[in-house]
Amino acid sequence: MRLIDAVTAGYRFPLAALVSILHRGSGMLMFFLLPFIVWLFDASLTSEISYSQFVSVFVAGVGFVPGWFFKLVALSLIWSYLHHFIAGLRHVWMDATHSVSLAFGRQSAAFTLGVSLILTIALGLKLFFF
Repeated sequence: MRLIDAVTAGYRFPLAALVSILHRGSGMLMFFLLPFIVWLFDASLTSEISYSQFVSVFVAGVGFVPGWFFKLVALSLIWSYLHHFIAGLRHVWMDATHSVSLAFGRQSAAFTLGVSLILTIALGLKLFFF
């Protein structure tokens, strides 16, 4: 059996590894979407006119790009920030308390993933429906 077949056939990442990979991915996503974040911040605070243009982007879109696409990008930023923040707090807690057991790693990874997804769903509902 080749190594590739052995790896793809039955290996599953532990939850802590998945959270660690997502932590890195969320940081990269926030970095690459930084120009969009700066535009969001600038357009929302400059004036009332720029704020109304800002809101209309999420409703009507810009050019051929529909508004739901911008909402989807904003939702990915929401998830990215929440996951990165909660995973960062997890690492700070482990560093401060020296809680580096296997059981704590599993529990804190599940907590991080669960809380970030629940908060993302709640804020996504607010973004898309209210």
